Amino acid sequence: MNKIIDRIRRLRLLMAQEKLDAWYISGTDPHISEYPPERWCERKFITGFTGSYGEVVVTTSDALLWTDTRYFIQAEDELRGTGIKMQKLRVPDAVPFEEWLVQNLNAGARVGVNPECLPLNTFKKLKGRLAEAGIELVFRADLVGRLWENRPPLPQNEVFELDVKYTGLSRSEKFDIITKKLNDIGCDLQIITALDDLAWTFNLRGSDVLYNPVFVGFGIIGEKIRRLFVDHEKLPSTISEKLKTDNIQLQDYNTFYNFLGTLSGKRVLIDPVTTNLAVFNSLPYGCEKVEGNSVPALMKALKNNTELEGFHVAMRKDGVALVKFLFWIKNNIGKIPLTEYNVAVKLAEFRSEMEGFRGESFSPIVGYREHGAVVHFSVSKETAIALEARGLLLVDSGGQYLDGTTDITRTIVLGPLTQQEKHDFTLILKGLISLTEAKFPFGTKGHNLDILARQGLWQNGLNYGHGTGHGVGHYLSVHEGPAGIRQEFNPQPIEPGMVLSNEPGIYREGEYGIRIENMMVCVEREVTGFGQFLGFETLTLCPIDLKAVDPKLLNQAEKEWINLYHRKVRTVLGPFLNRPLKRFLEEITPEIK
Repeated sequence: MNKIIDRIRRLRLLMAQEKLDAWYISGTDPHISEYPPERWCERKFITGFTGSYGEVVVTTSDALLWTDTRYFIQAEDELRGTGIKMQKLRVPDAVPFEEWLVQNLNAGARVGVNPECLPLNTFKKLKGRLAEAGIELVFRADLVGRLWENRPPLPQNEVFELDVKYTGLSRSEKFDIITKKLNDIGCDLQIITALDDLAWTFNLRGSDVLYNPVFVGFGIIGEKIRRLFVDHEKLPSTISEKLKTDNIQLQDYNTFYNFLGTLSGKRVLIDPVTTNLAVFNSLPYGCEKVEGNSVPALMKALKNNTELEGFHVAMRKDGVALVKFLFWIKNNIGKIPLTEYNVAVKLAEFRSEMEGFRGESFSPIVGYREHGAVVHFSVSKETAIALEARGLLLVDSGGQYLDGTTDITRTIVLGPLTQQEKHDFTLILKGLISLTEAKFPFGTKGHNLDILARQGLWQNGLNYGHGTGHGVGHYLSVHEGPAGIRQEFNPQPIEPGMVLSNEPGIYREGEYGIRIENMMVCVEREVTGFGQFLGFETLTLCPIDLKAVDPKLLNQAEKEWINLYHRKVRTVLGPFLNRPLKRFLEEITPEIK
């Protein structure tokens, strides 16, 4: 903790040299990544907080971290002793960082930001609010980098190609579609800044970010331009030649901002959510900057038939690994020493046996009893607690396969449960089923559907703070935009081909946490006189622990859904299981009457 205190002290000295009253850290990188490479993990470096979301403000007297409900317990623990105060977001009466600055700084104060790591939409919100209060926003090169000794370099991991048998479309086909869509909105080109957009567009993958098969780079696509900005050392000669054959010009990553200054006279599409302020400012005045959704972002969210078939294959592989895991834990609990950590290691081991497995899709969340109430509990050898043959174990995990990305949560019964645990589990299951069974008109947005997963909880005075569903990439990021299912407004409708999670939960601090999560794809249902209707098809194949269910709380339709789901799990996974595993699967998925 002394390191954190010293880093903040040194940051304040740099602020004084620059005549700054506050310094803002977005917590992201020049690509506005949720999970940045180690080089850009400035939030973690300056605060010690290891969660995936948080914004930091350091003033001459205060240091604060804003984060959301997923990380309240974790942040309180990790910030203890640093003097950094946690500020809660996505709760009633939350005060976002820009409002706090207005309330706590005087007119004429100067707030410093690094434009390379500042999302354009955040800049606009921040600039307008500070200007109203007479506070100046000052652009400065990265102050944290100036005090970060032995800062990790840019990753130099090798880039590899994802075959068209997995992608369904070649690079050239994607370029043609993107160019047509740009022409339709009157744009000459698009700057691609998000790493998952870049990987998807160029049919390339990498390992520059832990759990995310992406590589650091920028792209520009238009009718007369196809450029990829990436360190040349990362590209094998075979891939470089293929890219040149596809008329892609390769330039070094560090030349990107200078090249933007040569784009005079172009209408350039930039996505304000995934584009940093430095990109915006680097475009010359002769360019017309058109703000809108990234074309590749929406294209990659609408999975093609090949990608969807890949998801089905990945779910089958994942399901087999999970049945093996459930068999192992059910047969060993109370017999051999087990901890949250070695359970996570064992699950990864089972997944690694599957063909095409390329690693986990995120750091597994394995929480027993009170640790289950820490929504994004990061298990380690040091923090793991021993499992006993009682209570609930929450396991949220996922795999990266060449066929697709998986994300699944199962709350597992290790032994006797209380009636409250069964009651809560059943309410969560009812919410999962309700959202899964939704039928809705084309154009419906995620916030319109969110209540379906929460209604049973709300009726019992219960709730959860995180979103209900997020997009999932195809052998890409486990969290993918632009669509989602949560209470906050999101203008992006849910459309056929989008793959989303469905993960209601409940978290009783100091007691336990329960979450059940399936992945599902939006599909077309019938067309009526009132238009096209849509629904969801479940992709995940893994049994739900019926020992935690109170059947008295389920209606007949819900019982039928569970029975049909388990029948599908047995039918699809059965041929890939040996006799003991098949018998085990049948035993844990009995018909609910």
